[in-house]
Amino acid sequence: MKWVPADCKKGDMIRIKVGSFYHYGVFVSEDEVIQFGYPPVPEFKEKNENITVQAVDIDEFSSGRIVEVAVFDRREKKRRVPPDETVRLARSRIGEGGYNILHNNCEHFASECVLGEKKSAQEEHVRSMWQSMLFGGEKK
Repeated sequence: MKWVPADCKKGDMIRIKVGSFYHYGVFVSEDEVIQFGYPPVPEFKEKNENITVQAVDIDEFSSGRIVEVAVFDRREKKRRVPPDETVRLARSRIGEGGYNILHNNCEHFASECVLGEKKSAQEEHVRSMWQSMLFGGEKK
């Protein structure tokens, strides 16, 4: 998967960069982006005390940052959930909680809605770095 700044279309998996991390969501329209929690920035500190899936507009999602859209490779395109179904799945989860930075975060949410698989490249990167530090580069 590659990421590019581009016009968003219904059902797209989108992200913004916040420091050294990314915040993910599902684009429905300029008036509706479905996200799991708010970006981890000071202006949303209070809103992130009880993290749930919610719908916001694109301006609130982006927090003034550049929005990037996922561009899928051939294998990912085959798994891609159709856009209308992606939106239906994302909307059906509005109000859901259970956020966990390692096992159930905004990237897991968006990936599950768009690709049908709960996955986080950020989590995998952190785990890989952790294993490398613990085991001197050996994966066990």
